[in-house]
Amino acid sequence: MTTAYLGLGGNLGDPIHAMAEALRALDADAQTRMVAVSPVFRTPPWGPVEQPPFMNACARIETARSAQALLALCLSVEAALHRDRSVRWGPRTVDLDVLDFGGESVRSERLTLPHPRMAERAFVLVPLAEIAPAFSVGGMGVAERLAGLDTTGIVRIDAPPDWWRVA
Repeated sequence: MTTAYLGLGGNLGDPIHAMAEALRALDADAQTRMVAVSPVFRTPPWGPVEQPPFMNACARIETARSAQALLALCLSVEAALHRDRSVRWGPRTVDLDVLDFGGESVRSERLTLPHPRMAERAFVLVPLAEIAPAFSVGGMGVAERLAGLDTTGIVRIDAPPDWWRVA
């Protein structure tokens, strides 16, 4: 089994419900087990497209899948939840990003690991710090990375610790 970290987000419809459905679908996979899920954070929209705020979270999983197979599973879950990829960095019902896969370095047409922009995105590192504060991002701990990022507007959502199981 390999430990992997996922980033989740969405800002259309009911993103918390969509993220919960995605996490339950991943956890239901025979080769994947949810180990930890962060709280949900409301975050300012990111990117060049005007859009509503996002809801973001992170998850730590154990999987017997390869990195490419995990990506394929994530993409199929997104599709089942009606993810529209027509606008890069645009609004979406749900987004699942493989952030790290057992520390592997992967460079392919479909997957780059560790996630190439993770270190500059507070909306990823804030929830990641909740479940993996000692995790290293580009040679620096998550907390150290966060110290250099703007976290303005990132607000923790009041929800039960197992929000993804009951949403």
